[in-house]
Amino acid sequence: MSTTSKSEILERARLYVRQELGRDSSGHDWWHIVRITAMARRLAAEERADLFVCELAALLHDVADEKLNTSKEAGLGKVRSWLEQAEVGPADREHVMEIISTMSYGGGHGQPMRTLEGRVVQDADRLDALGAIGIARTFAYGGWKGSPMHDPELPPRERMTSEQYRSEQGTAINHFYEKLLKLKQRMNTDTARAIAEERHRFMEEFLEQFYREWDAEDANGL
Repeated sequence: MSTTSKSEILERARLYVRQELGRDSSGHDWWHIVRITAMARRLAAEERADLFVCELAALLHDVADEKLNTSKEAGLGKVRSWLEQAEVGPADREHVMEIISTMSYGGGHGQPMRTLEGRVVQDADRLDALGAIGIARTFAYGGWKGSPMHDPELPPRERMTSEQYRSEQGTAINHFYEKLLKLKQRMNTDTARAIAEERHRFMEEFLEQFYREWDAEDANGL
């Protein structure tokens, strides 16, 4: 496949994904895809991964997200159909499908990524769940799902199945403990681990301030 044809495929993917996710309000919108794709390109360059596969998987991954489809299988079928219609080569098509189908956190039960490209795209996605953007997305998703912001009487779940992670009611604040604060240790690449450090610290500082305000304390904790 020529460089030009790969560029055309990526442009078609951008148009398709923007049409699919442009009106999303769950935090899995078009601009989330823009950020992840830019980060995937950055990580791919640093880690020497296949840039085309990384960028294409980053662009398409949330089209298949089971939260935005009737089922995981339906979402994956949608992406596979698009890849076939776009005439993506068989090897790249299967690689992209493998990445998208296995990159989910799944309550901490996700399987390790087999390829460098999969590790890069997964890291890019996880980095967008950290820091200031990650905090904003957490509350956007909670509002979209109808979850409360915080409930001191509802502790974070220590252990849960993938199904419980998806279906049981939780809170936005508990999501930090059930997933976000665990991501720093689950980054695959050295580049992503370095970026995650600062974003992780920012979330810890946010939580400290959140609890002070929740308890009606001033900035000095009086």
